[in-house]
Amino acid sequence: MPADTGAPVLLWFRRDLRLSDNPALTAAVSTGRPVVPVFIRDDEDAGDRAPGGASRWWLHGSLKALAEDLSGRGSRLILRSGNAADAIDDLLKETGAEVVFWNRRYEPWATRRDEAIKTSLKERGIEAKSFNAALLCEPWEIETKDGGPYKVFTPFWKALRGLGDPERPEAAPDGIPAPDAFPKTENLDDWKLLPEKPDWAGGLREAWTPGEKGARERLATFVDEAVMAYADKRNLPAKAGTSRLSPHLHFGEVGPRQIWHAAIAAGMSATGQPTPKGVETFLSEIAWREFSWHLLFHFPTLPEEPLRPEFSDFEWKDDDGGLKAWQQGMTGYPIVDAGMRELWATGWMHNRVRMIVASFLVKDLLVHWREGEVWFWDTLVDADLANNTASWQWVAGSGADAAPYFRVFNPVLQGEKFDPDGEYVRRWVPELKDLPANAVHAPWTAKPMELKEAGIELGRDYPHPIVDHATARKRALERYRRMKDGND
Repeated sequence: MPADTGAPVLLWFRRDLRLSDNPALTAAVSTGRPVVPVFIRDDEDAGDRAPGGASRWWLHGSLKALAEDLSGRGSRLILRSGNAADAIDDLLKETGAEVVFWNRRYEPWATRRDEAIKTSLKERGIEAKSFNAALLCEPWEIETKDGGPYKVFTPFWKALRGLGDPERPEAAPDGIPAPDAFPKTENLDDWKLLPEKPDWAGGLREAWTPGEKGARERLATFVDEAVMAYADKRNLPAKAGTSRLSPHLHFGEVGPRQIWHAAIAAGMSATGQPTPKGVETFLSEIAWREFSWHLLFHFPTLPEEPLRPEFSDFEWKDDDGGLKAWQQGMTGYPIVDAGMRELWATGWMHNRVRMIVASFLVKDLLVHWREGEVWFWDTLVDADLANNTASWQWVAGSGADAAPYFRVFNPVLQGEKFDPDGEYVRRWVPELKDLPANAVHAPWTAKPMELKEAGIELGRDYPHPIVDHATARKRALERYRRMKDGND
């Protein structure tokens, strides 16, 4: 698209790597000025929250896809790395831009950084404006009757639902005005976001297609084939019952408004009603994501400290061997090991299984929830700070709306209930594939002949359980009781 007159608009892409339903992009194009899209890799500001290995792999693919989409509309994606404030200053000098637009992020370090950048720009007469592309509503827009943040999901969900449907998403612009000359850009390959030796990303490449097009296709498949049965199938890891949209949401390749309206449209098409059971249940899961960001915004120490202060005194256990067995999917509990191996192979894990493996780590092994959270941060392609932290604290019992600490998932019973035929376990723990269904979730209960026919020697082909669950449960409850007694 030919450039119009006027100083350019600097469009700062972040976790909004899409052209549709992108308020900052829409605002930039609506000015009629040339637009300079830029992505700044600023890992330094994130500190120990810089993206993990799986997230870096996804980011490479997402940026590559975004660059292609921008090129198709007459524009270019400019890449810079380093301190974001310095990179923006350089670009303002190089382009003569007088306006900077971006979509908001809500991590504690990001809100501090963004506010400082916005203040600095405005003091120099540069227009700086941010927008909401990531959430259905801002974290400060929903309050309790007392004017504070919510700490329990159900009333939060009722309040969110009471706001009605979010605004309808806007389509991508047909074209994006370009400047007479674009500033220089760094080379994406030089960022070395992809693994080299060893190349552990084969399973990720097989499982995922980063980018807005991949997100759009996955959303369409889900609402066409699975959303109506979501309430019944979402807890079955062997079935295609969940959306698998979480990494696309994390990188902003699709927005919650788009997902919300697509689900409602599917419900209307199928039943004439906007929110039949499957759709309503799915929308409530989108709301859990909102709730997690609500918590992180109002309680910025959530990634490091328990939301419930009494858990500061909990007696966690240093168990390097147990942690390593858990990470490698070698605990001797098949449903746990299947989940951990799925995570390593694909960068993703079914939500029900996430709860099971998390409960096993923090309650059966008594390993601090932060050890699990950090491992997920490095290995998940959807490693979202709010979701990841809030979910681990929920399982540990130290967070908002938390599962009671005395609720300790039994990995055998969970496997039998949600993977009754052992299909999920057989896929990810193939050494157990020939065991009968009545033993696949507890191989140590199999008869000697069944083990022999399956070609399994416990301790050689598959480990014995690293802890006895019944004993571990009693130990966890005793430590919970001591923590409570110490805080009474």
